[in-house]
Amino acid sequence: MNSTRSTRSTGSPGGTAITIHTTFLPHDDPDESVAFYRDVLGFEVRSDVGAGTMRWITVGPPNQPETRILLAPPAADPGITDDERRLIAEMMAKGTYGWIVLATGDVDAVFERVVAHDVEVVQEPTDQPYGVRDCAFRDPAGNMVRIQQDH
Repeated sequence: MNSTRSTRSTGSPGGTAITIHTTFLPHDDPDESVAFYRDVLGFEVRSDVGAGTMRWITVGPPNQPETRILLAPPAADPGITDDERRLIAEMMAKGTYGWIVLATGDVDAVFERVVAHDVEVVQEPTDQPYGVRDCAFRDPAGNMVRIQQDH
């Protein structure tokens, strides 16, 4: 007997919805990160706690107050070894440590706005075979930021 699994949700288990609240991206320069997410992407800065490079900054899209990105210092956890801290720093420098996918109704307009701020472009807007048009670039910490538009 063959069975087919649906990828669609049939509702929340027990009637309790689960939503995305906060996701994490590392930063190595809090001021550059704030400027990028606020001035380039147009996000709100919702909190900025700490001092110097040890700052935890929460940003998010103005029209989605319940969704947040926490920009935090990498490897601040006291349980991380010096070797692990070095590895994280190396991965951030290569742009292979953090990434996020964002969505918009006009990826080409967003791309033009972003490149006007002299960011590192990874991919110009491209129609993908899986039904989206997307682009990619790096934030000041090297995190991959992909922006997509559904067809």
